Amino acid sequence: MMKDRLTALFELQSVDSQLDELESLRGDLPTTVQELERELNEKVETIEEKLAEIEEAKKKKTKNEHDAKDLLEQQKKFKAQLYQVRNNKEYDALTKEIDYAEDKIETLDSDSDALIKRVEQLEEEIEELKPLVEEKKSKLDEKNENLKKIVAENEKEEARLQKEREKLVKNVRRGDYSNYTRIRRAKKGLAVATISRSACSGCHNIVPPQRQLEIRRNNRLFFCEHCGRILVSVEVAEEAKA
Repeated sequence: MMKDRLTALFELQSVDSQLDELESLRGDLPTTVQELERELNEKVETIEEKLAEIEEAKKKKTKNEHDAKDLLEQQKKFKAQLYQVRNNKEYDALTKEIDYAEDKIETLDSDSDALIKRVEQLEEEIEELKPLVEEKKSKLDEKNENLKKIVAENEKEEARLQKEREKLVKNVRRGDYSNYTRIRRAKKGLAVATISRSACSGCHNIVPPQRQLEIRRNNRLFFCEHCGRILVSVEVAEEAKA
C-alpha cells in the first residue's frame, strides 16, 4: 500500500533527523580530534626519523674512527719500512701508500666532524619539537575528554534511535530506500518533506495546488520540482508522528 510506503519513509526521516541532531552536538570535535592526532603523529614520526638519523651518524662516526685507526697503523708500518728500502722504486711505492693513508685519514676525520655537527643539529631540532609534541598531546587529551563526555551523555538515546532505525529500514522498499539515501546525502540529511502553507517544508518553494491535491491522495511517490525531496501529505506526517 502506497500510504504505508510514504509513512515508512517519513518515520525513517524523523529518526534520522534526531540522530543528526545528536551528531551535531559533537560539532567539529571529531574532526578536531582526527586533525590533532594526525599532527601529533607527524611530529612523533619526525622525532623518530631524527633519532634514527642520529643513530646512523654515530655508527658511521665509530666506523670512521676504526678505519682511521687502521690506516694510522698501516701508515706507521710503511714509515718503518722506509729505512729498509733498497731502491728508489720501493721508496716511491711506500711514500705513495703513506700519502694515501694520510689523505684518507683526513677525509675520515673531516667526515666525522661533519657527523658530529649534524648530530648536534638534530638533537637541537628534537628539543624544539618536544614542547610542541606535549602541547599537541595536551590539546588532544582535552578534546578527547570533551568528545567522550558528549558521547556518554547521548549514548543511550543514540542506541535507542539506532535500534528503531534498523526496524524502520526493514519496512522501507529497497528502491525507496535507495532514493531516500541519495536525496538525504545531497540535501544535508533532509530527504522527506511535507507541505507546509502550500510550500515544500524543505526548500520553501510553493507547490502548485493541483500537485498538492495529488499528494494528499497518498497513492504515489512525489518529488519536489525545486529541491527533489520526497513530498508526503500532512495526513501521512501526522499519522506517523502519532
